[in-house]
Amino acid sequence: MHLPRLLQSISSLNAATFILDSGSTDKTIKIAEQFGATILSHPFENHPKQWDFALKNFNIQTPWVIGLDADHTVTPELRMHLTDFRDEDYKDVSGIYFNRKNFFKGKWIKYGGYYPFYQLKMFRYGTGYSDLSENMDHRFVTPGATIIWKNGCLVEENLKENNIAFWINKHNRYSDLVAHEEVERMQQLRSQTVSPGFWGAPNEHRAWLKQFWWKLPKYVRPLLYFIYRMFFKLGILDGETGIIFHFLQGFWFRLIVDIKIDEILDQQKKHAEKKQVNQASPLKFIIRFLVLFPLFYYFNVAFFSFTSPGSRHYVPFIADHFNYISGLRWILLKSSAQILDWLGFPSIFNEYRLLVAGHGTLHLGYSCLGLGVISFFLAFVLSYPKKWKSKIMLLVAGILCIQILNIARFVLLGLFWNRGTGQILDHHTVFNIIIYLIVGVTLYFWVKHDDAHVNEAN
Repeated sequence: MHLPRLLQSISSLNAATFILDSGSTDKTIKIAEQFGATILSHPFENHPKQWDFALKNFNIQTPWVIGLDADHTVTPELRMHLTDFRDEDYKDVSGIYFNRKNFFKGKWIKYGGYYPFYQLKMFRYGTGYSDLSENMDHRFVTPGATIIWKNGCLVEENLKENNIAFWINKHNRYSDLVAHEEVERMQQLRSQTVSPGFWGAPNEHRAWLKQFWWKLPKYVRPLLYFIYRMFFKLGILDGETGIIFHFLQGFWFRLIVDIKIDEILDQQKKHAEKKQVNQASPLKFIIRFLVLFPLFYYFNVAFFSFTSPGSRHYVPFIADHFNYISGLRWILLKSSAQILDWLGFPSIFNEYRLLVAGHGTLHLGYSCLGLGVISFFLAFVLSYPKKWKSKIMLLVAGILCIQILNIARFVLLGLFWNRGTGQILDHHTVFNIIIYLIVGVTLYFWVKHDDAHVNEAN
């Protein structure tokens, strides 16, 4: 679509032409051959690397090189500059900036910082090179003196972008490259090739602006940039089509980049957490568990002794003001009695017993409260290396479920348990087996769930 337009615009220069293809399956190669171009092929990774390959692999014999993209055309004014160009007139110059006109959906984007816009496109071969410090934004760099040709322009117009879906898909791909690049800069894995300078050459000025951009807060900078382009750089004068362009390129694209930066950082964080969990010593978990489990278990036993009248360790003050065991027993008895009443079985309870009319009495001793299995549950969850949010959510839900099952046990015992029938199986043993199985399965899936989640994220 674009190549004939470009090659026709430079045909009168009679210059050696080199085209680097990236695996075209259309008529690109045939068109290039018709114009007598030298052709090489190289898989596309990004623009800077593609240009780097071209400069290093084509057999270029001329002292100067001009680097053009397929969607460029050379205006008659610029072609006149090139026709009249003589190397001896530029002995102290190593690079020349061309002005550029950018078109979007058939309209010249004249404002918003898009014109004049100078790009280093002509440079001495062997001196200039492709800047590989960025993934998407491409520039040629050359040491030494440079000049700017303000008159005469390159016209840049990608006709495929007249279809907005193409433009969006293209910039969505570009946003991946820019987001990864910015993350690498945050982590000091990339640095700028061009020295930034506000008053320097166009490449240096843009390097300064990029450095300033990277320091701005994410999500705020797209809005600031859009306002800057629309009002300070008069982008609003580009009309409806221009405003759409400035919004998409100046705000939407930058916002997508910021969102993807956070996604990449979040993935890296999860990967680091998974690595930390995988590297955590199982011995540390075992030691923590073996310390916490008896600590919780025997603390409850000791506390029960402190709050039980008649015990030689009884402490009235603790029993009157901090007796969580008594409070837990009351909740279990009250809840069980309420459920029995709802089921149509009148019941009453006191501090230790639950009486179901016509069914007998149930005594809630210390062993009925489930504090042993809760101690085990607490020790395991707190010892395991996971986020505190995940631990707290599991602890709250788990302890609540254990006591709900405990209440269900008391309701069933109140209705069906009869001490006088000589049952051999102890209901405490049955309950503990069931609860420990449920707790074990729950902890297994809790451990595996986060591992699977991290693997999926990576």
